[in-house]
Amino acid sequence: MFLGVDIGSSSSKAVILNNQREVLSTAVINTGTGTRGPEKAVATALEQAELITSDIEYTVVTGYGRITYDKADRQITEISCHGRGAFFLAPQAKTIIDIGGQDAKIIRLDNNGRIENFVMNEKCAAGTGRFLEVMARILDCGIGELSDLSLRTTKELAISSTCTVFAESEVISQLAAGAAKEDVAQGAHRSVANRIAGLAARIGVRQKVVMTGGVALNASMVACLAQEIGHEITVLPMSQVVGALGAALYAVES
Repeated sequence: MFLGVDIGSSSSKAVILNNQREVLSTAVINTGTGTRGPEKAVATALEQAELITSDIEYTVVTGYGRITYDKADRQITEISCHGRGAFFLAPQAKTIIDIGGQDAKIIRLDNNGRIENFVMNEKCAAGTGRFLEVMARILDCGIGELSDLSLRTTKELAISSTCTVFAESEVISQLAAGAAKEDVAQGAHRSVANRIAGLAARIGVRQKVVMTGGVALNASMVACLAQEIGHEITVLPMSQVVGALGAALYAVES
């Protein structure tokens, strides 16, 4: 049995595979590095697979918090693990878009699943899941409700500020002036899509385009992003655990 652990800034994921690369269990815990999230994710995955720690032959850890995890046999970057996991699920994938809690990654693969190029946004919350969390808080809705809210828009509002802090003030002013929450929500999705599209343009987008990460579960975000990059986007199954899946695949190979 082989374990992959992906420790992000806001969530922890774990995947267990057998030596035939069959998925035995997955776990997602909504707390990340610096918390007990990684331990809970591993414990949950073990429990679901009806295994104990000693059953695991090899563990690979990836993600933002990988250097803080001392229970793995090997650390591998999230770029490599996302590429490996996405190619396993979709061998036709050429471009991977991953929007995390505090960063965003665009990864381009060759025909054999090897990484040709990548670009990351990790210095600003704009263009990440954190931006959407801030917008959801201002609109007094859960992050999971933001997509449904934006689907009811009748007049999309532009959010011009590229900084999350300034965008927050801008949105508060729009709401005070009578803007509808639905329109603001759609504007928030469009703002993130614009940032991601600009990031993707730096390395070029090739079909097939796939999306991973928790933000991939937001249908409005996926639709806006597809419009901005001019390509259809496929949301991968198990999108939240693609990084952990890639880590587990590396564990099998190791």
